[in-house]
This record gives sequence, C-alpha cells and structure tokens, in this order.
Amino acid sequence: MALTPRQKQVLDFIADYIDDKHYNPSYEEIARGLDLASLATVHKHVQALQERKYLRKTFNHSRSLEVSPQYLDQRRSERLGTTPGAAEVPLAGRIAAGSPVEAIAGQDTLAFRDFCGKDGSTFALEVRGDSMIEDHICSGDYVLVEKTAEVRNGEIVVALVGGSEATLKRFYREADGRVRLQPANASMAPIFVEAADLQVQGRVISVMRKYR
Repeated sequence: MALTPRQKQVLDFIADYIDDKHYNPSYEEIARGLDLASLATVHKHVQALQERKYLRKTFNHSRSLEVSPQYLDQRRSERLGTTPGAAEVPLAGRIAAGSPVEAIAGQDTLAFRDFCGKDGSTFALEVRGDSMIEDHICSGDYVLVEKTAEVRNGEIVVALVGGSEATLKRFYREADGRVRLQPANASMAPIFVEAADLQVQGRVISVMRKYR
C-alpha cells in the first residue's frame, strides 16, 4: 500500500534514528525532528504506518517501534541500486592459514544473503570501542545481528540497558535473577543489569571487516 510523502518521511526518520542511535525515537523526538505540530500528529502517522504493516509496536515497552524488515530491505536496495539479497562474489576455493595448499578456482559463488538469515530480520551495526577485542571484534568492524529477544547464555548480543544505552556484550543469566553483560576485554568489568531493565535486540551472527 502506497505511503503519503509525510508518512514516508516519518518512517524514514524512525529508520534513520534507529540506524544512528540503535534504539527507537520517542514520539517527542519524532515531532522535534520533523517539526510536527503535536504528538497527536505523530500518533496519527504512526498508527497509519502500523495499519499498513510498515511499523510494529510492542506493547508494554517504551521505545518499541520496529520498522518492517521488508521496508528496510527496500531502503538498502534503493541505496545500493541492487535487488535485495543479490550481492555475490566468486568463491575461488579454500586457503589454509597454516601450511600452504593448492588454490583452485571453481565455479561456485558466495552469496552474502547466506550470512543474513532467511526472513529479512537481520540488521548491521558498526562497532565502536574495544570491549569485544578478545572475541576478535574490533572498533570499526561491522556485526550482522539477527533480531530476537530469546538468546542463550554465552551468545554475543545487542542489549538496550535502561531503555537508552545500547551495548554489544556476551549474555549470561545470573543465579540472583540479574543479567551479566560480559565484555571480551580483560581490562573491562562486566555490567550487571536487572532483567526488567534490559531489552535484548538481537544476537550477533557474523562479523565483517574492511581493510581498505
């Protein structure tokens, strides 16, 4: 279903805000960012976007707007000028990191959609800081994150603490009911959070690094 120009502006603002801040904007922030007259106007546009399945709102959670994976794929495609999931490079064989082996070029290709899940529920984040360097995740790397709130002990997660602070850490449930967010850096202390103050936004499924 087609969007009005203002609805698309609201939807793009929310998507850009989440890309930048890694959490959702409040209605007040949407109103200020788009110079809208009132919160009632924001609510009207958000409700229309929910009815058209471009937005989803989780009840009983603050900052709980989610942009549909299909629209995020469409935005990426428009920016890259490609069809979603089409990026491929030739898979030239395998190479040893120990003793040399013969490298033989084949006809296979590596499709990057294989690293992005099957249902469009994956998003990327650029890493800032050194808290995960012992897991070989460095500042400037990109992590691909599968959207989910259900994670297991030891998984690397994107967690929203207190509704505003996003962090990348390993997730552990403690015996006292708290959650331990464990950095992979011996010089940094773990973060202990009450479960009610923590919102898991996804688990890391892949790490990407550019050398130039």
